[in-house]
Amino acid sequence: MDSDEEATTKFNNTFVRPAKFYLSGFSNIPHVKYFYVFLCFVYIMTVLGNGFLLSVIWLVKTLHTPKYMIVFNMALTDLCGSTALIPKLLDTFLFDRRYVVYEACLSYMFFVLFFASIQSWTLVIMAYDRFIAIWFPLRYHSIVTKTSIAAMLAFEWLLITTIVASTVGLIDRLSFCGSFVVKSFFCDHGPVFYLACNDTSLNRIMAYVALVSFICIPLILIAFTYVCISIALSRIASGEERLKALKTCTSHVILVAIFFLPLVGTNIAAVASYIHPNARIINSTLAYTIPALLNPIIYALKTEEVMNAVKKLWNCTVIVICTYYHTYIYMCVCVCVCVGIQ
Repeated sequence: MDSDEEATTKFNNTFVRPAKFYLSGFSNIPHVKYFYVFLCFVYIMTVLGNGFLLSVIWLVKTLHTPKYMIVFNMALTDLCGSTALIPKLLDTFLFDRRYVVYEACLSYMFFVLFFASIQSWTLVIMAYDRFIAIWFPLRYHSIVTKTSIAAMLAFEWLLITTIVASTVGLIDRLSFCGSFVVKSFFCDHGPVFYLACNDTSLNRIMAYVALVSFICIPLILIAFTYVCISIALSRIASGEERLKALKTCTSHVILVAIFFLPLVGTNIAAVASYIHPNARIINSTLAYTIPALLNPIIYALKTEEVMNAVKKLWNCTVIVICTYYHTYIYMCVCVCVCVGIQ
């Protein structure tokens, strides 16, 4: 690694800021490059799946509904979150460019945590949508409107921007006079502020605030909505109608499990006992990347509404191509006739 003179910037001989951090990543795992190749495949499929879903929702007016505003927000978040994390991760470890400039490290931290937090709270809004649909079916369209969903999404983005920016911004007050090796696969908040040699109590508080705000509270709210949904389903006399209503929630429950279980498991293990850095990195990597790949497949692309929209787009595309082709043939015939007359 660089010498202290090259790796740090000193202020008043007491405050030390590193010019660069070094991302350690996995340690002593053979053939680890295959894992990075797998992440490359995940990223390509994530971009294709979410890009296709965004295009369908944008182009088909019948999907311009409150429910698909939430789905659009989720797909956009998945696309941006994967783009913020995976390309830089591959560049860092596949091409062994493990030094990250201090300012770039903080930006990296902000965008990864920001989009993961947006995803967490978008799952809460999806749960709210299902709750209203089952608890107040006759009033659903008057409660879940474009205005109300837009307000929820705007508040979500504003609140999360404030919390994550504050959490990351407090890193800038720390002095790093020891190791600059971040034991993670990206500039994660905990592994970075643990390296500081001055008071980190405020950073620890913000870490707990972020944990409660983006994992605990969303999980509690989602659990509460499903308790209410269970009560509402128990009042439905017909078993067939109960099963039909329950099926509308299964996709969301799968998304919640895929996203939260690795994060909750990693944090519980880190607090309750020692967790090996490799295990934590694998859990965190899968939690940040796999949900973005599966979300469009599980929640949207297999639904009847989206499939009908895809068929509609396909038919329109075929009609446009056929019209263009026939016009082109007609113009060619006209040119040939004119040439023949001359």
